[in-house]
Amino acid sequence: MRYTLQVQYIGKNYAGSQIQFENGEELETLTIQGELEKAISTLINGDTVNKNRQIKTIFSGRTDRGVNSLGQIIHFDVDKPIVASKFVYQMNEILPKDISVSDLKAVDMNFHAQKSAKRRYYRYVFVNRKCKNAFDGDLMRVKFNIDIERMQNSLNYLIGEHDFSSFKSSGTLNPSKVCFIEKAECKRVGDKVIIDIVGNRFLYNMVRTIVGTLLEIEGHNLQAEHMKQVLDACDRKKAGQTVSPYGLTLMEVTYN
Repeated sequence: MRYTLQVQYIGKNYAGSQIQFENGEELETLTIQGELEKAISTLINGDTVNKNRQIKTIFSGRTDRGVNSLGQIIHFDVDKPIVASKFVYQMNEILPKDISVSDLKAVDMNFHAQKSAKRRYYRYVFVNRKCKNAFDGDLMRVKFNIDIERMQNSLNYLIGEHDFSSFKSSGTLNPSKVCFIEKAECKRVGDKVIIDIVGNRFLYNMVRTIVGTLLEIEGHNLQAEHMKQVLDACDRKKAGQTVSPYGLTLMEVTYN
């Protein structure tokens, strides 16, 4: 039987969502996947030995060190039915305090958390203020004034299907650089700027590099059309810096 779980986590204490390997050997790094598989294996099989995780999970997509999630979706296979309410409660009791799960569902064996996903929604939040505040936490602080209207005009150039090579990092393994962006919007809420981007897929560090390019436009008082020039160039050197992962959250993954 195949089940899905919705996973929430704060990513700052983990080396990303996925278990990592080097030369075919699993690295002893703390990951979201590792903690989930230990917890699931403990409940299903009574396996509490880290290296003997028996239940394997598939994620809807990778998130990097420091990136958070409200809506990560995973799937895993088991031999017997699971009682949803009991399982979710027990998972949350044994998981670390910065990881939680919800919404356990039985799905068809043809369902795949990554390959079946149709839409992914990311949000990036930063503080736009000269002085720090003790409650800013890990959010990036931008000291110069942000023109929200110009930032929105810049984001508008990303809507639709494009080659996003300019916004990919060298770690992108998938040779396809074409993504379809359905929504790209920004707003100011108090002294925070919120950027929401929804697309069918995202390249490695794509959202963080888009935000870096937006800040380059704002910081140098460039025209919004600069975003189109960067997009059309298909050249990572034309885009802005890849900003801090803190403030980036995977909000939702949707399926048919």
